Amino acid sequence: MKRYHIRLTDQAELDLAQIYSFVRRKSASSVVARNYVTRIKIFVSGFETYPERGTIREDLRPGLRIVGFERRVSVAFIVETTEVVVLRILYAGQQFEIDEMSISAPSN
Repeated sequence: MKRYHIRLTDQAELDLAQIYSFVRRKSASSVVARNYVTRIKIFVSGFETYPERGTIREDLRPGLRIVGFERRVSVAFIVETTEVVVLRILYAGQQFEIDEMSISAPSN
């Protein structure tokens, strides 16, 4: 079975930090926020073995896929030859900007 390397862009890492802050503020619990972000990371790590999922959004960026997580998070990513590049992780209805999706992620 082919395995892909998972790479989060700087923006996706920032998205996770912002999700943590939002959930912590709303729940008043760092444990709840940390557990939620951990579940997102575990979900994304599943792309390592099965990345061909989600809705294909060629209209926004060639190869772009978007998949939901727990009805509150949208993960935007592309599948390259050896890696999955997570471009954004958005929470609770945040919108993708077209220019964010057109930024090419460098291949390693």
